[in-house]
Amino acid sequence: MDSALILAFSVTLFAGLATGIGSTIAFFTKTTNKSFFALSMGFSAGVMIYLSFAEILPKATEYIGESTTEIQAAALAAGALIAGMVLMAVIDALVPSGANPHENTQVELLGSSQTPIEGIGVEKERLLKMGVFLALAIAIHNFPEGLATFLLVLDDPEIGIALAVAVAMHNIPEGIAVSVPVYYATKSKGKAFRLSFLSGLAEPAGAVIGYLILAPFLSDFVLGVIFAGVAGVMVFLAIDTLLPTAKNSARGHLTVYGFMLGMSVMALSLVLLSL
Repeated sequence: MDSALILAFSVTLFAGLATGIGSTIAFFTKTTNKSFFALSMGFSAGVMIYLSFAEILPKATEYIGESTTEIQAAALAAGALIAGMVLMAVIDALVPSGANPHENTQVELLGSSQTPIEGIGVEKERLLKMGVFLALAIAIHNFPEGLATFLLVLDDPEIGIALAVAVAMHNIPEGIAVSVPVYYATKSKGKAFRLSFLSGLAEPAGAVIGYLILAPFLSDFVLGVIFAGVAGVMVFLAIDTLLPTAKNSARGHLTVYGFMLGMSVMALSLVLLSL
């Protein structure tokens, strides 16, 4: 197998299985460090948005421009960017709000191994159902993320790996979100971990299935459209998930500081890598 394909799949697998890291954290963390949580989510959002507008969208426009005029390329890239955001909005609309990880932004649900949800008398069956629905919702969201990460690593490992790290950071609290209700419903760390772990496998599954379907049709133009759509997906995730979650987790400007730090680190690293 081509070494580039192996690298792309490995990086995508790492990003997806970060849900398992989150699940493990849930079992061994008694309280949530809200400040660190807000900083890390803000950081991840900064990385995603900077990459989307400073690297991925220009790359998409350049690829599309190989077979169109400059104005057409810019228009098509902008349209694909918006289409990527619309795609994620549609996926969100199809997932019940109670099981949608993009709407469960309270840090108590995402990060504590104590009993914030058990303490209000929720039945075990409801907790188990919540965990299963969350796992399914996360799997649905992870599928397009997996394809996006895979194709970016395949095309440009530096940008793709940076994006994969940001995706992994936001997959960690999603893994916690799955494991907490399942654990309190079943009292089984094994079951909670397995369900969380399986939800993350949708990331590499999306990469493999999507690539097998698209491989015969891949060209500079198609890659350009896909990359612009990827930028839209990442912007939506940052605005709809990461920033609200971070803001709800801690007071003050920690989210903004994390966001600024993420952008700064990403900008500096890309400059240094180009030297």
